[in-house]
Amino acid sequence: MSVAIMAPAPEFRAGGTDLSERRRSGVSQGPLMDISASGDKAISWDAGGAARIGALATIATIATDPRIAAAYPGIAASAQGLATPQVRQVATLGGNLAQRSRCWYFRRADIDCLKKGGSTCPARSGNHLYGVAFDLGPCVAPHPSTMAAALLAYDATITTDRRSGLSIADVLGDGSIAHADHTLAAGEMIKSIALPAPLQAERASYKRAISRTYAEWPLAELCARVVIADGKFQFVRLAAGGIAPVPLRLAAAEAALHGKIANAASIADAAKAATSGAKPLPMTAYKLDLLQGLVRDVLERLLD
Repeated sequence: MSVAIMAPAPEFRAGGTDLSERRRSGVSQGPLMDISASGDKAISWDAGGAARIGALATIATIATDPRIAAAYPGIAASAQGLATPQVRQVATLGGNLAQRSRCWYFRRADIDCLKKGGSTCPARSGNHLYGVAFDLGPCVAPHPSTMAAALLAYDATITTDRRSGLSIADVLGDGSIAHADHTLAAGEMIKSIALPAPLQAERASYKRAISRTYAEWPLAELCARVVIADGKFQFVRLAAGGIAPVPLRLAAAEAALHGKIANAASIADAAKAATSGAKPLPMTAYKLDLLQGLVRDVLERLLD
């Protein structure tokens, strides 16, 4: 009796900014499928002013599109803030969402870890200086996608070649997944991302804290959206990256602001609430200070 051996599903290659590095290091060795010439790169708009962005739209396209900047300033600012101009020219939105962990233990081909089929997380007992401050699961590497945090703030939905109407949480999970950076099945491809129509009088901004002035992965980052009416916060969305194995909505900070007078005092209360539920590792408590500072800085900027 013969047994059929299934070939591994190929990895998709679009811009290749993450994949090329993993191939050079030996972390990725399987078959490839080039999708750079066949996917959706367009940004389209419906009659209500809502955008749909093809998964192969480049980060540079999103960062410089004037209509995106006007309708979704947090999205445009997040795209403008990540990586370098050279990377933004080729990196794609779908690739940014589906990229693999930046943890240095994962990136070493000779070290086993949970995301490579191992039984332990070497970063948890090793050097986790750039790890999570909200310890939600077995892996302590923060999710690397800046655009995922921005899209979470905007309640975006994702369509793949197999499913539609997926939230960011549906695609990236809740942090409890040990072996992967997302919930996509083998061979499942992100096709497009849909954004709801912007709110009237909405304001938004983005900021990251980094360890050097240029081209660095964020230690913490924040995309914020607010609507201020009658001097009060009527709508608040705060989504953070760099602090957990998935992007996080800062629900306690949002609640601390909703209906409150839009001033420095209420923002200070929200900054304190931003770290609610945090469980830092021995080396990552500093990220909570960074997160509180980002909440204050970004929200105070939105008061002007």
